[in-house]
Amino acid sequence: MWNAPDQPQTTPTKELHLWPHQSLRPRGYAGFLGATSMLILLPLMAVLGTVALWWLLPFFLMTLGGLWLALDRSRRDAQVFEILTLTPDHAYLRRRNPRGPVLEWDCNRYWARPEMHEHGGPVPYYVTLTGAGRKVEIGAFLSEEERMALYDELVTALRR
Repeated sequence: MWNAPDQPQTTPTKELHLWPHQSLRPRGYAGFLGATSMLILLPLMAVLGTVALWWLLPFFLMTLGGLWLALDRSRRDAQVFEILTLTPDHAYLRRRNPRGPVLEWDCNRYWARPEMHEHGGPVPYYVTLTGAGRKVEIGAFLSEEERMALYDELVTALRR
């Protein structure tokens, strides 16, 4: 999970890049929509050449359009990206949301403290970073196991 940045630095820096898992790639996206349209068209073959086809066709198109919109919205919502940069003096978190501004948090590394909220957060094992008078979430889109591993890595990295 931890990467060294590409640019040369005089002080050692660590970066943690976090993003949600996307199981449906663009090629699978097109294949799924194509296969679904073929499966829906199969029963329409029975009414081919009749007036009933024109009554059923709008529902077919609405179904495909709704499926396309839902998959596209899901793909856009998964475009969250977080970068936590740790230098010897500072902890800097940058979050790029799919819609909205880029959110940033900067804190003296000595005061930065990770916290895990097993219950009461928006998700189980909710991880936050506290420092500079603010509490920010990190990795809320990860699975429970990934959030637990993230917390352990944050504790270890910030302790050094």
